[in-house]
Amino acid sequence: MDGRRVLIEGSVYRNIWIETQPMGGEMYAKRDMDAAYNNQYLFLHYQRADGRLPGVLRRRPEGIEAAFSHLQGLSFPYHALNLYYWMRDDNRAYLELLYAAFSRYDDYLWRTRDTDGDGCLELFTLFDTGEDNSSRFPGVEMLYWGSDEPPYGHGLLPYESMDMMAYSYDTRVMLAEVSALLQNGQETVWRAKAEAVRRRVRAYLWRDDRGACYDRDCENRFLDTLLHNNLRCMYHGLFYPDMAARFVQEHLLNPAEFWTPMPLPSIAANDPLFRNIRGNNWSGAPEGLTYQRSIRALENYGFYRVLTAVGLKLFEAVEKCGIFTQQYDPWTMEPTGDGDEYGPTALSVLEFTARLYGVTPVRDRLIWGALGGAASEYIQRWGDDVYRIVCRGGRAEAFINQKNVFSVPAGYRVETTLTGEVLAIHPISN
Repeated sequence: MDGRRVLIEGSVYRNIWIETQPMGGEMYAKRDMDAAYNNQYLFLHYQRADGRLPGVLRRRPEGIEAAFSHLQGLSFPYHALNLYYWMRDDNRAYLELLYAAFSRYDDYLWRTRDTDGDGCLELFTLFDTGEDNSSRFPGVEMLYWGSDEPPYGHGLLPYESMDMMAYSYDTRVMLAEVSALLQNGQETVWRAKAEAVRRRVRAYLWRDDRGACYDRDCENRFLDTLLHNNLRCMYHGLFYPDMAARFVQEHLLNPAEFWTPMPLPSIAANDPLFRNIRGNNWSGAPEGLTYQRSIRALENYGFYRVLTAVGLKLFEAVEKCGIFTQQYDPWTMEPTGDGDEYGPTALSVLEFTARLYGVTPVRDRLIWGALGGAASEYIQRWGDDVYRIVCRGGRAEAFINQKNVFSVPAGYRVETTLTGEVLAIHPISN
């Protein structure tokens, strides 16, 4: 695209979407830094003057078509900044690019998506959150809505949205981190703005009687559908720890809701709007993209044992069917998506492998996985450094450039500095 190598979404999706490919590119950085950077840069390059980012970039014979017909999620700011640490140099120009782009985007959201002035951002179309064909939008026939005017008259839209609030929260936290790195004096300003979003979500969308967030309709009435989007909020870091704990314990791990034989359906399995439909449908089937987001979601709140369980379920499903599909039957693990070679599922397998049996650089630290079981060896090269972890005989040993930096029993996750000093050890086996 534009003469730049990019990592596409894969399968039947031959372009790059903002809900998957900045995240996917950053996860692929350890294999192709150039593509990882381009997956961030191109979305920023095609940002509109009013601050809106394109939902998808499509390849056309005449060049790139930047689509502004829908927002299409925002798995972007955290990964864009994490790439700065992958660069391993003080790339101030990149930080300034991120600050300018995302501060303008956050301004766009609050200028156009709080149309009733109640302090809660609104989604205008199901494609704003990438929930293709979801049954949670009854009476909605339109798919795209490029206007900044709210779509009254289309079902119960606009929705007061937990996802939209999560986009702003994640963006503001990242802007605070970038401000600290740039020393521009704005860190505390952005952290206060992020906290304001968090407080509003707890007060307005969180239902303490149910232990979960629920969107509201165009009349500000609660929509009763129990959504996996709560896990998305955890991915963005939006929930307070007590909110995340309640959602995980009461809902995520509930076999009647989200802990089906293939976990993480898009809508709780016992909800009246749950539908188990084949082919790109967010009404019920567990999605590869949800597994990809679940890694950060569960790590944000320290649910390392749950992370292990989710990863092992994905391994089982992929081994069973032998392909990387987009979605799965929640009861049988059968692939029900479109085609093979779906990037988010493949990247999820690679990332879960690294988290459970390998090593991953995250910001300014290393995450080592020593789950154990069968003997394993994982090697990650980055720049001039070689990271290696070996598990055998119930123990794991980690090395940086052949120097042994720690040894632990199997069943743990170890966090270290980039030079190997141990910062934390967490149990990850059940």
